[in-house]
Amino acid sequence: MQGIITSNISNQYQIEVNNTTYEAVARGKFKIGEITPVVGDSVEIEVIDEEKKTAVINKILPRDNYIKRPKLANVERLIFVISASHPKPDLLLLDKQLVFTEFLGIEPIIVINKMDLGKEEIIEDIKKIYTNIGYKVIETIAKEKQGIKEVRNELQQGISAFSGNSGVGKSTLLNAIFEKDLTKEGVISNKNKKGKNTTTAIQLYKLEEGSYIADTPGFATFDVYEIENKDLYKYFRELKEEEKNCEFVGCTHIKEENCGIRKALEEGKISKLRYQNYVKIYEDIKDKEEHKW
Repeated sequence: MQGIITSNISNQYQIEVNNTTYEAVARGKFKIGEITPVVGDSVEIEVIDEEKKTAVINKILPRDNYIKRPKLANVERLIFVISASHPKPDLLLLDKQLVFTEFLGIEPIIVINKMDLGKEEIIEDIKKIYTNIGYKVIETIAKEKQGIKEVRNELQQGISAFSGNSGVGKSTLLNAIFEKDLTKEGVISNKNKKGKNTTTAIQLYKLEEGSYIADTPGFATFDVYEIENKDLYKYFRELKEEEKNCEFVGCTHIKEENCGIRKALEEGKISKLRYQNYVKIYEDIKDKEEHKW
């Protein structure tokens, strides 16, 4: 019997199988091996007691991807929420997030919330930067339920997770998507995370059949340090496209002469802001590598 792990608290797993939920534990072999079950995993279970709905996890099926913090598997898409104002858009964080999704092969979607509070020209500049690269950008005013249908339409398959700085309106957005006050149940509610182990306080909420939203304590860090600085450009879509025009192999795309990426920057093909963020992230990773030991 196969199902999906929707919750894991203190190694007690909830497994959904055809709209039935089983309480399960993992076989001891998982403690010995390198892999352990996490929320989002598709698993094979053996039912111990059908009446009590108890089971044992026998096997973890192959994963499409795995996020280390918070521990979550098989994420179809990450929705990055920024606000047009209050707080102002943090585009360095957004670019780190986008690098993270490109590295893991997860679909990213950008939501600009609080459209009623921001300056139109700033919002249009942000939209232009990211739509030109090929990212989906959705505008919302969550408290007015504007743009919610468009966001919901993007969540029709697999597991979606939301990320964004405090105050950008994730809770309001999710309440509007589910059409009820889910923060009372704990979805993306920081106050309900107090006292819980953040590595286990994750749950999937079903939006509709085959569609789930992950309730997580948040992505405190996007571990771009898994990426070597020499490979960072590969996860900036527009930089990867222009790298073929670099004169020599091993170009850092920062100081070298005849760098295709820097030439594209000078010609206006690449956003100055995106390039500046590339340099900041590159230097950050390089510093981490140099002080690793």
